Amino acid sequence: MSSLNQAVIGNCQVGALIDERGSMTWACMPQFDSNPVFCSLLMGDDPRPTRGIYEIELVDFARAEQSYIRNTPIVQTTLYDTHGSGVRITDYAPRFNLFGRVYHPVMLIRTLTPIDGWPRIRIHLRPAGNYGEQDATTTHGSNHIRYVLPEMVMRLTTDVSRSAILEENPFVLTETKHLILGTDESIPEAVDKIAREHFGATKSYWQNWVRGLAIPFEWQEAVIRAAITLKLCTFEDTGAVIAAMTTSVPESADSGRNWDYRYCWLRDSYFTIRGLNSLGATKTMSAYLRYIVNVSYEAQDRLQPVYSITGRADLTERIVDSLPGYRGMGPVRVGNQAYVQIQNDVYGAVVMAATQYFFDHRVPEPGTVENFQRLEILGERAAQLYDQPDAGIWEYRGRKRVHTFSAVMCWAACDHLAKIAERLQVPERTAYWQQAADRMHADICDRAWDETKQAFTESFGRPELDASMLLLHSLGFIKADDPRFLSTITAIETELRRGDHLMRYGVADDFGEPENAFNICTFWYIDALAATGRAEEARELFEKMLSCRNSLGLLSEDLDPATGELWGNFPQTYSLVGIINAARCLSRSWKDVL
Repeated sequence: MSSLNQAVIGNCQVGALIDERGSMTWACMPQFDSNPVFCSLLMGDDPRPTRGIYEIELVDFARAEQSYIRNTPIVQTTLYDTHGSGVRITDYAPRFNLFGRVYHPVMLIRTLTPIDGWPRIRIHLRPAGNYGEQDATTTHGSNHIRYVLPEMVMRLTTDVSRSAILEENPFVLTETKHLILGTDESIPEAVDKIAREHFGATKSYWQNWVRGLAIPFEWQEAVIRAAITLKLCTFEDTGAVIAAMTTSVPESADSGRNWDYRYCWLRDSYFTIRGLNSLGATKTMSAYLRYIVNVSYEAQDRLQPVYSITGRADLTERIVDSLPGYRGMGPVRVGNQAYVQIQNDVYGAVVMAATQYFFDHRVPEPGTVENFQRLEILGERAAQLYDQPDAGIWEYRGRKRVHTFSAVMCWAACDHLAKIAERLQVPERTAYWQQAADRMHADICDRAWDETKQAFTESFGRPELDASMLLLHSLGFIKADDPRFLSTITAIETELRRGDHLMRYGVADDFGEPENAFNICTFWYIDALAATGRAEEARELFEKMLSCRNSLGLLSEDLDPATGELWGNFPQTYSLVGIINAARCLSRSWKDVL
């Protein structure tokens, strides 16, 4: 049975999931939202899919071990047979500095090393096209195999016997071997030399990157793993940040809540970049700012909630019948119809992200009055739309309401514009935007407050509760010690807490009542507890959330509050941001310990 106890490798161009036995279960090429050349993750419970697989099978397999090399996304899986022999599979995607730039090719490298004897292995390498529907056509040369797919041509360059791979014959591994899989380009040097050099350079790159992070004293391992994985989910070519590497892993069993998350949600990406920026990952922040500037200029004054990683607006959703789905729980969707939804919070997300240009001296090109005037167009939209119905943060497909979170984010757009205007010393615009923000703030406080519930509710004039109200303090809308925020926390934990986890909301939506907890909501709750003086409770819950990570330290979107089992797309950037924010909020400071 499939599970999300998977490792993730990548290089900010491509990524792949590797299961506990070293099978590459998911990898889209040549970029995150491309066809999955390996897709056994969504092949149902078939123990031996006929295509879309890349696995190293150990004859007489007995057990496996798996871990990352310290402070890198290089994963090592060691398989042992019943005789005590084994094979260590080292997986990574090359990323390192070369010729004055970062080299991150469309390439996945596997190194096979015999352990304690001569293990007997079999390699199954069958890339698939058209979302698992089509086999590759193969041709080969003296030390390579070409896999011709409708979407691309792949080349495997290797020092393993070509016949053993093409015919999937078992062979005894007597020495270290390498498999370099990428685009159809020749590799002019010896395979073992390239693999060794790329491994060393990639390991050094990531360990140096981690060395530059400003991490909290406590929970260092968890923060580092979250930061590396967030970085892997950025598309360096444009600066976009994907929500997850996968599509259609359901939020709960047989729920139909199966969505394609391989795109850039402006709201989610803002929180992701803010989390990385808090650790000092400023290049990632600058790249994302470039992305949102390009998207917003193209969109003029009408922003979508989500775009492709290249900035493309059309994400027409379709169902793929060729893949049965995770554990057979379809449908498998490609594209995301949320791109046509009205989600008014995006104006706040873009303005808040762009604010960095005007205040952060680390940004190479500071924001100008002209940049500010461009943002004002988005601010005007926010001021017009803050009290208008939309699909909300949870992207309801069957209804629209005036969602409080969207209204608050629109307020945040105007509030930040006032701050930028003050920074630029444009007093008349400072006054204009401050007045707009004050007016919106008063209206939201009046219309989103439910006197009976003693809480800010999901939408204006409605009694339903929403975990996103836990963000009111961190967004600057209300102080942590405001009685209204304190009573909102009490109401939310009373109605939405399930054991140690929090639901997004507690009422039925387009698919019925949600069954599983949404991980980021639990982290919002932890942050709110810490901000309101309940630090010990927050630390206890944070430790419990960390215990829910898989064996590699990663989280998906959702989990079953009863069993702790992970569900939803993976790895989920929003969940990993929660780890970083909570650790920074709760950790003892370095100066208090050392």
